[in-house]
Amino acid sequence: MSEVTSDVTTQRVLTDEMVAAIKAFFPRYPTRQAVTLPALHVVNERLRYVPLQAVVEIAELLELAPAQVQDTLTFYGMFKQDAPHGQTRAWVCRSMSCMLLGANELLDHICHKTGTRPGETTADGSTTIEFAECLGACEFAPCILANKTLHKCVTSHQADQLLNEWKTKPAP
Repeated sequence: MSEVTSDVTTQRVLTDEMVAAIKAFFPRYPTRQAVTLPALHVVNERLRYVPLQAVVEIAELLELAPAQVQDTLTFYGMFKQDAPHGQTRAWVCRSMSCMLLGANELLDHICHKTGTRPGETTADGSTTIEFAECLGACEFAPCILANKTLHKCVTSHQADQLLNEWKTKPAP
C-alpha cells in the first residue's frame, strides 16, 4: 500500500505588520497570554474577521495552545470567524431604554432596507447589521454603534442616511 502525501502548504494569514503590531504589546503586559485579546483585535481590525489559521498563528506567536486563543475569541461576540464582516459593522442597541424608544422597529427597518437579518452582511459587503444587548448609552436611545462611532437618538430617516453613507464608504 502506498502512502499518500500532501504537498498542500498552509498560507500564513498574519502579515509582518500584524506580527509587529502584536509584538508591540509584549512589553505592556505581564505575560504573553495577556496579549491574546489585543492580538485578536489587531487581526480583526485588519481582516474584519479572525480566521482559524490566524488563531493558530497567534497561538504560535504567544507560545500558547491554539485552544487558548480560540477560547478567548469565542468568549467575545465582537469577533467573527467564518467570514469578514462589512466595511461598516453596525450594532443596534436593544437595551430596555432603546427598546422602549423604538430600537426593535429600527432594527427591523434597517434589516428590511438592507435585505438582511441581524448578524448578516449586505450583498455588496458594505455593512454588517447586528444587535447589541446594551451599548451603555441609554440617554441617547435608540442608538447605533457603527465601527467606533456612536449614533444617538436614531430615527428611521437617519438610519436611511447612515446606510447610504456606509454604502459609499471607501475601503480602508
